[in-house]
Amino acid sequence: MTYIDKLEQGQVLDLKREVPIAEEQMLSKTLVQRQDLGMTIFSLDKGQEIGRHSSSGDAMVNILSGLAEISIADKTFEVAAGQTIILPANIPHALLAKEAFQMLLIVVKPEVQND
Repeated sequence: MTYIDKLEQGQVLDLKREVPIAEEQMLSKTLVQRQDLGMTIFSLDKGQEIGRHSSSGDAMVNILSGLAEISIADKTFEVAAGQTIILPANIPHALLAKEAFQMLLIVVKPEVQND
């Protein structure tokens, strides 16, 4: 069984090639979407944003290229290529492209309880 079927397996990959930056757009490619786990690659052109929201899971943002301004509650961080930040569950956050950027987003949610 293949769990990450949107990418070639057994190959060295450059995730930045999977979702190139497009002028004045935000693009995404979902790699895994389950009740307790999501993995998505995003690209945002300069000035594009993901508005303030929250998630029921912890979100790990790994910046692949460029520069993002990320706010968590009332704190703001600049996160550059090669850096990672964790967005805690249930805390409002937002992302703004200070420069065009690409990121890998991994969201881990509470495990589903099977009764």
